[in-house]
Formats: sequence, C-alpha cells, structure tokens
Amino acid sequence: MRAVLLEIDSPGGSAAESEAIYLAVRRLAREKPVLAWIRTTGASGAYFAACGANRILAFPSAIVGSIGVISVRPVAVEALRRLGTSVQVTKTGPFKDLGAPWREPTEADQAKERELVDAIFRRFTGAVAGARGLDDARLARVTTGEVWLGVEAVSVGLVDAICEDEEAALREAQQLAGLPHRRLVRMGPRRSVLQRLGVPGAGMGPPGVRWIAEVEGWLRAPRVLL
Repeated sequence: MRAVLLEIDSPGGSAAESEAIYLAVRRLAREKPVLAWIRTTGASGAYFAACGANRILAFPSAIVGSIGVISVRPVAVEALRRLGTSVQVTKTGPFKDLGAPWREPTEADQAKERELVDAIFRRFTGAVAGARGLDDARLARVTTGEVWLGVEAVSVGLVDAICEDEEAALREAQQLAGLPHRRLVRMGPRRSVLQRLGVPGAGMGPPGVRWIAEVEGWLRAPRVLL
C-alpha cells in the first residue's frame, strides 16, 4: 500500500481514544502519504485524529472544528433528597468520588476538573498547532469550540482544500504519493444505511461506554438538515 485515504465522519469521542487514533495516523503518515477527507463531520476528537494526516480535505458543507474539551456530570442531590434517598460513601481520598452525582462538587473538585480539562486541551491544541502550522493568535481563533463549514475551515487554516467527492479525494492521494496508476483497496466494515444517514448509535455494536461517548458527540455537533 503506497498511500492512504482516511475518510472521516464522526463528531468525536473520548479524549484518550481520539489521541490514540491521532498518534496511529501520525505514525502511518511518517511511512507513507495519508490524506484525511472529512466527508460529513470532522469535529472534536475526529478532527484531532485528522491532524495526524499529511493533508486534510473536506466536503464543502462538512462540519469541521469543535476544537475543545468538555467535562459534564449530572448533580442529582435535589432529586435524591426528594426521593428520601441518601448515599453512603467510604473512600480512600478526597477525589476518589470526583464527579459523583450524589453530592455537590466542592471548590477543590471544580479546580481538579478544570486542571484535567486544561491538560487535555493543551494536548489537543498542541497537535492542531503542530499539524496546521498555526501561531498563537491563529490557534486561539480556532480553539473556542466553534465549528465551520468545510469552505470556511479552509480560510481559518483547519483544512487544506475542498473536495466534493471520493474520486477527487483518491486522485489527491494518488498525486500526493506520486503514483502513475492506482489500485483501490477498501479497509473497514461496510457502512449500513443508518450509518450513511448519520443516525446516532448505528453500527456501534452492543451497549457500552462507546454508546455514551458517540451519542454525546453526535448531540454536540451541529447538523444541517434540508
């Protein structure tokens, strides 16, 4: 295999898994040309992964960006009180139940969560800055959590060029690798109809943590419906 076209359509996911994919793509890109094509959505962790490629293309109306980190947890103290229910906790340290819904967060909890979010954010933005060659001012402009259409993402430096279909993306990968001819080998499972329609949860297998991350990401990413 002389070149790789990485087709991306995802609103993101967990921080650790997104960085793991980014690092794997970056390692591959050191061995052979890797072209990332954001077909519909390349937001948050999915854009993180795209930063490992040698070049990033996007469909004109694809959703691109959402560069940021978010930590969300419910606080069910009042609901538990109304139910007449309490939770007994025995723990070994003050942060062992960090994020627990049965109590209000303390100032120390909030500071610790902020520390974790900021640390992950620095890793994410460091990857973006390195991949896209952005100075501090341009990086600050695109790391607010905002999203752009593919055509706008080019102007802010998140995408190299617009690509309207797979054939054009394949030609770009072929040119990037300097190949006179190409033979296409598809990797990965066949996409179901529900996946093609962008239905959250489609093709995710048995219920698990991945369901939560995928649905949360899908809900956060704006979608344009016609």
